[in-house]
Amino acid sequence: MPIACCPSREASCYTNLSMSNLAIRPATPADTPTILALLRELAAYEGKLESVQINESLLAEHAFGERKCIEMRLGLLDNQAVAYAIFFPHFGSYGGRPWLYLEDLYVQPGARGHGMGRAMMAHLAALTLERSWAGMAWGVLDWNEPAFSFYQALGAVKSNGHITMDLSGDALHQLATRRIA
Repeated sequence: MPIACCPSREASCYTNLSMSNLAIRPATPADTPTILALLRELAAYEGKLESVQINESLLAEHAFGERKCIEMRLGLLDNQAVAYAIFFPHFGSYGGRPWLYLEDLYVQPGARGHGMGRAMMAHLAALTLERSWAGMAWGVLDWNEPAFSFYQALGAVKSNGHITMDLSGDALHQLATRRIA
């Protein structure tokens, strides 16, 4: 059964797949503890729980505060929060249009197989088109074969030779404090 979502991605999206009631909606400040708990589950799955430094206050500040820089969606299965997505615009300089950069997409293992991941991706794809953005981009851990298979089944392909690089911590501070000679 195809996934039918509302015309506006700002509203909740409901569908019925395999007799399960799926809903995707924009997160509210009251959802912050739930999304943080799901984020910690994702970090544990990736073996990076000790790296999680964000707390409810920071997550709410970045999603709903004065300097808002992310958006969040919450996925519900039979009225239970089982999934979340964090995303933000990423500008594509060659095409001159933003892309939706998907920072996190997580569906609890017990909720997989009910169409939630696909529904979340369809919701974000429709939002991307609604905003006239160029496309969607995200990273996948190199060992996460189930994720690669899932995304490829949706039609996603590996980026055109790009490798994600990080600069943080001491290296970031060292670079920022170097003087130009």
